[in-house]
Amino acid sequence: MPFFPEPPYSHGQPPRTAVLLCNLGTPDEPTPKAVRRYLAEFLSDQRVVEIPRLLWLLILHGIILRFRPAKSAAKYASIWTPAGSPLKIWTEKQAKLLQGWLGQRNHHVKVRWAMRYGSTSIASQLDAMKGEGVTRVLVVTAYPQYSATTTASVFDAVYQWAQTCRNIPELRFVNRYHDHADYIEALAASVERHWKKNGRPDKLVMSFHGVPERTLKLGDPYHCECFKTARLLGTRLGLSKENYQVTFQSRLGRAKWLEPYTEPTLIAMGQAGVKRVDVLCPGFTSDCLETLEEINMEAREAFLNAGGKVFHYIPCLNDDPEWITALCNVTQQHLLGWNTLEEVHPQTLAASREAALAQGATN
Repeated sequence: MPFFPEPPYSHGQPPRTAVLLCNLGTPDEPTPKAVRRYLAEFLSDQRVVEIPRLLWLLILHGIILRFRPAKSAAKYASIWTPAGSPLKIWTEKQAKLLQGWLGQRNHHVKVRWAMRYGSTSIASQLDAMKGEGVTRVLVVTAYPQYSATTTASVFDAVYQWAQTCRNIPELRFVNRYHDHADYIEALAASVERHWKKNGRPDKLVMSFHGVPERTLKLGDPYHCECFKTARLLGTRLGLSKENYQVTFQSRLGRAKWLEPYTEPTLIAMGQAGVKRVDVLCPGFTSDCLETLEEINMEAREAFLNAGGKVFHYIPCLNDDPEWITALCNVTQQHLLGWNTLEEVHPQTLAASREAALAQGATN
């Protein structure tokens, strides 16, 4: 494997820290072609689909990528905004706000954002960081609950990029923050604001993204971390176990996934006489297809058609100031020991680069 050459100023350069905020990804456009390209990358990841490789590729390219893109493109089109994909919009905004929050606390760090699948890629952002003289990178995922299907896949992408580097930056990873007090407080505050304006529901449904049940049996902690988030949030809101329900959405294929499933649970509630439900998606920090279309459109329709009367979707944390504060606190804790309060100022670093380049030109 070839290793890319390092810039001439890479020897003895002063420490420079960056934070990379990573989310799942989104198609570039709500079109079948763009969705096909995105799904091909996403569903080819063996972290996402753990079945025999050759068999899965035959299914993926022979069936799924022939029929699914058009259907998915229509769903993306239903939530697309003039500025583009909601997931991309919110992730980019979170990175900018995190940069500002950290700057206000005098941390000299650069914050960039990236997507695991699609653009902007993790590798391209890491390349850009190295070009800016970054020597230390903290990788923060948008996934509060750890799962090999999401969190570990981000780490894989970072490791794969590192295999091309001769001089690898110091790397740190935030694995999880599902039980972080500030994250729970941000969730609780968003729910309480909604209830103050709209009153309380008969039932609060906390819907997390699903994964195959076999991942739990193989040791993935995701299931347990989702339930811990729900328990902590329920306690913070003063709810009894009868007042809220944990469910899992976005099932793919015929295999058994984590239960109970979100939409069937909502249908059963409507049929049982539950008049109003509020649905929150604590595992998503940015609104996206799975929250705006799957929950706020499809699940809403299913509940109301089953006899329910009122359905409220509580938006994701997005750019909520309490969430950005929580994200900043999580980030700060993982930056400890890197002395980002004392790092060289970017202008000073740029000057040292120019000097090094000039020196190299005269040698």
